[in-house]
Amino acid sequence: MSKSISILGSTGSIGTNTLDVVRSHPGRFQVIALACGKNLALVKEQILEFKPKLVSVSRESDIPSLKQMLGNISTKIVYGEEGAIQVATHPETEVVVSAMVGALGLVPTLRAIEARKTIALANKETMVIAGELMNHAAHQHQVKIFPVDSEHNAIFQALQGHRREDVKKIILTASGGPFRQKTKEELKTVTLEQALNHPNWKMGPKITIDSATLMNKGLEVIEARWLFDIPDEKIDILIHPQSVIHSMVEYVDGSVIAQLGIPDMRIPIAYSLSYPERLTNALPPLDLIKIRQLEFYEPDLNRFPCLSLAKRALKQGGDAPCVLNAANEVTVAAFLEGRLSFLQIPGIIASVLELHSPQKVEKLENLLKTDEWAREQTHQIIHSLFEKQGRAS
Repeated sequence: MSKSISILGSTGSIGTNTLDVVRSHPGRFQVIALACGKNLALVKEQILEFKPKLVSVSRESDIPSLKQMLGNISTKIVYGEEGAIQVATHPETEVVVSAMVGALGLVPTLRAIEARKTIALANKETMVIAGELMNHAAHQHQVKIFPVDSEHNAIFQALQGHRREDVKKIILTASGGPFRQKTKEELKTVTLEQALNHPNWKMGPKITIDSATLMNKGLEVIEARWLFDIPDEKIDILIHPQSVIHSMVEYVDGSVIAQLGIPDMRIPIAYSLSYPERLTNALPPLDLIKIRQLEFYEPDLNRFPCLSLAKRALKQGGDAPCVLNAANEVTVAAFLEGRLSFLQIPGIIASVLELHSPQKVEKLENLLKTDEWAREQTHQIIHSLFEKQGRAS
């Protein structure tokens, strides 16, 4: 019997890889609904191939354009956050792949949990912003959350069959990104093109920049704290340039269980969709003889302060991670637009965190207000930098 799925973020990297998994296993999955961004040409092709019953676009103005592109196709088209919520809560959907970029995925994913949908979670920001609320909702509605991120999926696999009380620590691995070997001085002049050139993974622009700053690993630490209900002091990070060991779990007896594989997101996506079954695929096998050597290094917090900022926000607790995430999203967007240098990203995030007094997380509405406040503060700081640069020139 096929499993029915909805995808939040169907035209992004995770979304397209998810549809490739569906394509590779005809009859196993049925695509019920899709939520996309602004890539109407791609979502048109997805609609024609997978024939979903419902599609959400980001803007109302996109609806007539997409309808014209589709002709007589009967797929219902909606838009915006409400449209994404309809995709996430479609009555025929069993599993929701949460792969929207950033805070946009928070409310639709929470609504999917409240509608008792199984979650395949690739949107780490959801757990960063509202991990406590998400866990409470998942427990209340008896919903399972399967991690799609390669690192958290690896930890999930390494925990299978073992007692949680025997876990000494979990070890998240990081490739180190494109600037792993650059000095602090060299980082002052890196370009956007260089930052987007990840050595191992093919990802969307936002997560690729996060990987370059190591903020991605910091966000993953916060996500892991909530996904696996483990205190932050039991979460370590190792730089592992080969991206072969995707993460590890160390147990109290000294045993370390690692999950290895080629760096391809279709593997954790398929496992999240088919758990506890494993699906075959046509991907090349892991060739350890060809790789020959696996390296590990401690992360350099002086060159990559975003990692320290994430750990600090987690330690502060409450809505501090929400502020961290919002400031990061705005600064990364500014860097992608050419309005900030690479090293200005952590400095601005640190400034926004300094302006905030952490509050206890009690309601989603409060978190959304905190998110809005942090974005406004970040925009103001970026604007003031522009004004100073203009006066200096």
